[in-house]
Amino acid sequence: MAARGSLARGKRNTVLGVLAILSGMTLLVVYAVPLYDLFCRATGFGGTTQRAAAAPEAAGGRTMTVRFVANTNPNLPWRFQPEVDSVRVAVGKRRLIAYSARNLDDSETTGIATFNVTPAKAGVYFTKIACFCFDEQTLKPGQTVSMPVSFFIDPAIAKDRNLRDVETITLSYTFFRAAGSDAKDLARAGDGTTPRAIRN
Repeated sequence: MAARGSLARGKRNTVLGVLAILSGMTLLVVYAVPLYDLFCRATGFGGTTQRAAAAPEAAGGRTMTVRFVANTNPNLPWRFQPEVDSVRVAVGKRRLIAYSARNLDDSETTGIATFNVTPAKAGVYFTKIACFCFDEQTLKPGQTVSMPVSFFIDPAIAKDRNLRDVETITLSYTFFRAAGSDAKDLARAGDGTTPRAIRN
């Protein structure tokens, strides 16, 4: 009898262990993306930038060059470029620049941009106040828009020994055709709906 009870307890513990592992795996799947995003924002891993509502406006006594790069996926018929190639930025001071995009197609097209900062180790100190990344942008045939980017470099960069050799930071954007945009663009063109305004 005792052996049978011990066997039953062993089976129950095994089932509970398996259920606990499955629950843990499910939680990891559900929270993997937000946790990875938090990790990237905290560490600047992979050139991930920070977000803020305003700049500290407290100059750190250091000036850096910020370069701007634009790339366009071949599937998106746009001309996309920065309106300035680079700027000199006083650390801690807010700067406003812009990229421009022109739809070269004879129909409405929708794009979406991703971004990257190099060197990657500077990402944690590059802080954006407003930008157009990850928002779908719909342009009419031949339409040109100016898309602003407001940013600053965190004064804490001056205290990071690993960043002492960095004098230039490059902010790159790449525009892709938005997923499912072909059908949406055709429907929008058919019903005469105007594209939504670009969000800054």
